[in-house]
Amino acid sequence: MRAYKFRIYPSKKQEEEMQRHLWISKELWNKLLEKTKKKYEKEKKFFTRSELQVMVKESGLYSQTAQGIAHRLDRALKAKIKAKKQGKNWGFPRFKSFDRMKALYYPQSGFSLEKKLKVTPFGELSIKKHREVKGSIKTLTLKKEPSGKWFAIFTAEEEKSLPKENKGETVGIDLGLKTFATLSNGQKIKNPRQFDRYQDRLAFIQREFSKKKKGSSNRKRAKVRVAKLHEKISDCRRDFLHKISTELVNDYSIIALEKLATKEMIEQNYGKQINDAGWNMFANMLAYKAEGAGCRVVFVNPVNTTKECSSCGIITEKTLWDRIHNCPFCGLNIDRDLNAARVILKRATPGQGGSNASGDVAVATSRKEEAHTYL
Repeated sequence: MRAYKFRIYPSKKQEEEMQRHLWISKELWNKLLEKTKKKYEKEKKFFTRSELQVMVKESGLYSQTAQGIAHRLDRALKAKIKAKKQGKNWGFPRFKSFDRMKALYYPQSGFSLEKKLKVTPFGELSIKKHREVKGSIKTLTLKKEPSGKWFAIFTAEEEKSLPKENKGETVGIDLGLKTFATLSNGQKIKNPRQFDRYQDRLAFIQREFSKKKKGSSNRKRAKVRVAKLHEKISDCRRDFLHKISTELVNDYSIIALEKLATKEMIEQNYGKQINDAGWNMFANMLAYKAEGAGCRVVFVNPVNTTKECSSCGIITEKTLWDRIHNCPFCGLNIDRDLNAARVILKRATPGQGGSNASGDVAVATSRKEEAHTYL
């Protein structure tokens, strides 16, 4: 399965109708959630999937879009039940404001794509197809970004083709903040720090936004300006990561990374810098691009990769400020990040630093696996 995202340009009348359907979607979600909560308070059980589907009939939405809302609530409730069985404190799904309802989902039908995108009930929408969709289109999502732009996101199923042969070398990568990535062959990739480039401008327009009267047209326009700058920062980051990940999967046959618990790291320290670097996004890009490039991405246990000596394997304690690895046993003296990248590569190599049997190595070669492999 592959996802394709294209910009669409609805007319003013079409956009008003799409906005109205988002409003109906929001109201339908809140109505279903309210009824579900009342049922749970009285009977200590939830509506079944079939019951929710019946409740969304005659909602004013395209039938499958309305059913999609029912299915989404059903999945959220099942996640709550599962979490409760595991002893986790898991609340109900949230009621949604209009700003939190961003998409209209078409899971099977109601749309067709040719020169223009035809969607029930909005008619033909102008679309910028910057590339051809390969395979059979399965689903469509019409999404409105906070900046006001609309996008069509398709998922398409491609026929499985013979994997490409990649005769490149193997490489280990140590991700960081001072330097975005250090490769085991000594190459360093500079951290572009996209957020820092626009931080002052963002702070200024956010202050202007906070001064506007709530509910006023000026505040709405200021909110869009903030959203557009956030979108620009995000686009710059994504562009950088796409270029680097594509280059790496084409140049190397095996790429080794640490299986980092990014979420926990963000909560502990350096959250803004880690989010700005986009480690998680980068790993996901490598994972889903690898198969098409004939490359293999391997995630290894991150424990002590900075402390272990890549030459002799002895653990040497270091502080965050120690930027040189100086092994007192074998005398190896190299950059700390370069040493870590070499340790990561050794762990990904069978019979050396780790093995699949011991649980040290996790391989991601498809898009389906990526989100579960790299936290």
